[in-house]
Amino acid sequence: MAGDVELRGITKRFGHVTAVDDVSLHVRSGEFFSLLGASGCGKTTTLRLIAGFEQPTAGSVILDGSDMTSTPAHKRKVNTVFQSYALFPYLSVFDNVAFGLRRRRTPKAELRERVENMLRVVHLDGLDARMPSQLSGGQQQRVALARALVLEPSVLLLDEPLGALDAKLRKTLQLELKSLQERVGVTFVYVTHDQEEALTMSDRIAVMSNGRIEQVATPKEIYEEPATLFVADFLGVSNLMPAAAVASENGGLRVRMGTFELVVRRGDVEARGDVKVVIRPERVTVTHFGEEGGRGNRLPGMVERVVYLGSAEQLVIRLATGDTVQALLPNDGAPHLFEPGTPVHVHLPPDSLRVLST
Repeated sequence: MAGDVELRGITKRFGHVTAVDDVSLHVRSGEFFSLLGASGCGKTTTLRLIAGFEQPTAGSVILDGSDMTSTPAHKRKVNTVFQSYALFPYLSVFDNVAFGLRRRRTPKAELRERVENMLRVVHLDGLDARMPSQLSGGQQQRVALARALVLEPSVLLLDEPLGALDAKLRKTLQLELKSLQERVGVTFVYVTHDQEEALTMSDRIAVMSNGRIEQVATPKEIYEEPATLFVADFLGVSNLMPAAAVASENGGLRVRMGTFELVVRRGDVEARGDVKVVIRPERVTVTHFGEEGGRGNRLPGMVERVVYLGSAEQLVIRLATGDTVQALLPNDGAPHLFEPGTPVHVHLPPDSLRVLST
């Protein structure tokens, strides 16, 4: 199956600025692969290098086993969907989708069949005569996708195509986009700065920073097992706290935070000296100070702030070590338990704590 993408030591410099710095990665055929990072991290430049809109300063772009580094964009079996969609305002939905096929001089009967089939795939059948101005933002996005997919690319590149939509529509289209990709089987390479978007849709994610790749893994691995301090801090909400690694402890690591000692069972458990420990807010448990509970990995603290999030309550707690930790308590209908100023014990389970070398 076509759609295999490989970057080998790709570097792109603009004058004295290195936008992409020795990036190597492999996107498998039929995969939904996301490039995730903040603005200026190099993700869009990487996408443009795959598309052929930019030429690398060094390295190679391999598509389906062939070196396409010097091949111009229009000769690569790759299409791109941009954030702006770039629909022709004076053409109907049908004609927008048919535009590329007409330029290829596709026979009329085949053209009509392929356009109508693609409109059905993106759930726009019956809207073929409408103009772009008569469509919602979500419908315009689907027209842009149909226009790209009707040309049967091996790889579809998407540069933040949901960025201009409101939050509710964006969430709906995330699921639609993933479902569409699974139906058509085309390799998607998706650029986004939205962490939730990447986690929702991707088979694998490459987290980028300063033109380099920090980690490539599945969404669950990226979230549960961040490989670097940057990934732990960037992806989702993390409690990232300084500690000193003391000694091995039954397959884990004993660390000291202030005058307290904790056991950590995940991450770089062979580390020594200054380290960071990280735990997600939903893994933190909180009890009132003095309540019965296991003695291990419990730290005293005081609630500083309570934030109502609808589906959960977020507690911001100042620990006796001086560190601040966030806890996420699901809204299960139980009475409100904590107020600012409430003394508490915070439990950081050893199997949920992860140690990262600094």
